[in-house]
This record gives sequence, C-alpha cells and structure tokens, in this order.
Amino acid sequence: MAPRAPRPPGTQAAFVLHHYDWSETSLVLDLFTREQGRLAVVAKGAKRPYSQLRSVLLPFLRLQVTLSKPSKMNEDGAAEVQSLRGAEWVGGQTLPGGAALFSGYYVNELLLKFLPRQDAQPELFDAYAALLPQLQSVDDAQAALRAFELRLLATCGLLPDLSVLATTQAPLDPDRLYMLAPESGVVVPTHDAPQLGGQAFIQLQAALMHGSLPALRQACEFAGPPLKPLLRALLHYHLGHRPLRTRQVLLDVQKLLT
Repeated sequence: MAPRAPRPPGTQAAFVLHHYDWSETSLVLDLFTREQGRLAVVAKGAKRPYSQLRSVLLPFLRLQVTLSKPSKMNEDGAAEVQSLRGAEWVGGQTLPGGAALFSGYYVNELLLKFLPRQDAQPELFDAYAALLPQLQSVDDAQAALRAFELRLLATCGLLPDLSVLATTQAPLDPDRLYMLAPESGVVVPTHDAPQLGGQAFIQLQAALMHGSLPALRQACEFAGPPLKPLLRALLHYHLGHRPLRTRQVLLDVQKLLT
C-alpha cells in the first residue's frame, strides 16, 4: 500500500457520523476526528445546490477537514460549535451497500451514544477506519464488528478483564464454559444463557492487551457466533434506556423480507 500523502497544515482526518438540518442552507455535522474526537460542526451553505461540500459530507468517507477555531466559551465552560471551512475526500472507502450499510450505521450510532464530545481517541479512530472496508466482506464482517465492539467498550472503560473470574479474580479454566454478566464480568454459568469457552475469553483479553487489530479479529473468529449475543447484552446494559434505532430498523426490514 502506498504511503498516505502528507496532510496539509491546519487540516485533520475525519468521518461524518450524522448530520441534521440547521437552516434552509446549512447542516450541523457530528464528526469523528482523529485529533479532537467527536465534534459538533456547522457546515454553512452545505445544502446549496452549487456547494462543493454536498458530495463529500457523507457517512463512511474519509475526509480531510479544516475547522474554524472556537471563538468563545459558553456558560458551561465548553467551546462553542465550530464551523467547517473546508472538506475533501481523500479516496479509499466509498459508500457501502446492502447489509454493510446497516452495519456501518450501527457502528456510527454506537460511537454517537458512547463517545463524549472533544475526547480524542486516535486508536479507536484508526480501528473505525480499518473496519469500514471489512464490512463489505461477508467472511470478515462479523469478526470485524465484534472486534470493534470490544475495542469501543475497552476504550470507554466498560469492558471487564475477560481472563479472570469476576467474583474471585482467579484465572479462567480454558476448558470450561463461562457467561459474561454485564454488571460484573466473566462468571460461572448459573442459568441458561449465552456462554463462551474459557480459552476464547483468554485469547480475547490477550489480543486487547496486545493492541493489535488483526490479533483481536483473529480472536473473535476463534470465539465464533457465541460472542455476538454476549457483547450485545453488554452494550445494551450500558446503553440503558437508549435503544439502538439502527438495530431495530434492521430487524424490521428482515421481518418484511421474510
């Protein structure tokens, strides 16, 4: 792969997570940037027919953006919304289609709900950028999604140590089955619920500690389908009363198709 061209001074890498109308001609963007984390940005005039921004301010496109500096602080001490001065698509990943599109919006919604504003997470940004092209592959998508869910939970401090029992902190037995209790961590099964082998939990924790995305995806492949309901339960527990709309839309579409 050829090295990425140097970034012009004053710009930063970003993805559009969501946008909504601000006026007849402008948009408010929720950007995920590598240097500043999640930002609310006003794109003035972006809805005008002749605006050069219309074709690039789309989800899943890697952009180089130029932002204004916040002019002042509000009453809560937070910086006011910045303005978008320019945006350019740098190539690579294009808009996904089919199931990959739903998966992409699902991941965007996770970021919107879990990440606070103005909290830079460059490693998570890189993980997101690496995930998007993998969503197009039927063979890679599920393991890639599980790896990103794990990385997001770990980044937010919501993932327990997966290599020890929550009750005693004793190492897991590689040959036993365990549950992942959302409120505590890995526990011995006490009822009929999704379970995963101790070896799979140990490998997931080792990959997370190592920090390698390929190693984490490989560990998710080893864990297989049982990992999905465990992580979904953990995500829903921490979301509380904030249900994922994308997930519900996908379920509704599947019902219509069947």
